[in-house]
Amino acid sequence: MTGKASPNVVVLDYGSGNLRSAERAVARAGANVTVTADSDAAVEADGLVVPGVGAFAACMAGLKDIGGDKIIARRAELGRPVLGICVGMQVLFSEGVEHGERAGGCGTWPGTVDGLNAPVLPHMGWNTVAAPEGSRLFAGLDAGTRFYFVHSYALRMASAGPLQEAGATITVAEHGEPFAAAVEHGVVSATQFHPEKSGDAGKIVLSNWLEIL
Repeated sequence: MTGKASPNVVVLDYGSGNLRSAERAVARAGANVTVTADSDAAVEADGLVVPGVGAFAACMAGLKDIGGDKIIARRAELGRPVLGICVGMQVLFSEGVEHGERAGGCGTWPGTVDGLNAPVLPHMGWNTVAAPEGSRLFAGLDAGTRFYFVHSYALRMASAGPLQEAGATITVAEHGEPFAAAVEHGVVSATQFHPEKSGDAGKIVLSNWLEIL
């Protein structure tokens, strides 16, 4: 973040955990960070981070309670960057399915978040990712770089056709089957892994995101 003023970033507080670790990580990467549910601040900030832990339906309900779905839609309309993390990534899709129950998402991107077909769940720990050419989030990172995941649900690559057709840049990881580890499409980006728990590699991803603000 050299050569220009530090961007102002809001970490959206909608009742989902992990706010403070996200706040600290984004600040370490070079931003001025505010944690708030205020819609005006969230729309006007240079960047918006949407964290998330727990169940898709519960996170989506909390997000709607503060108008978070509208905040994300408004920022996308205005061309202002958004970064979703973990369930904060999942809620950007059209819907999520957990235990056979469907819940609507923000609909920023097409696709259904579903349970991974893997012998061991949750997928917990360090894993490599395969970032395509042109990824801005993973610029400067080696192919063998590992990131920290904790999840049982994801956008499975078997269901990623509509998102690929929309022209999104999709970074892939594998646990039992391939899934979307990160998505970059327009001004909206997201990671299924936790950059705030991924050490130096996570800091680089966050710094790369801040560079686009």
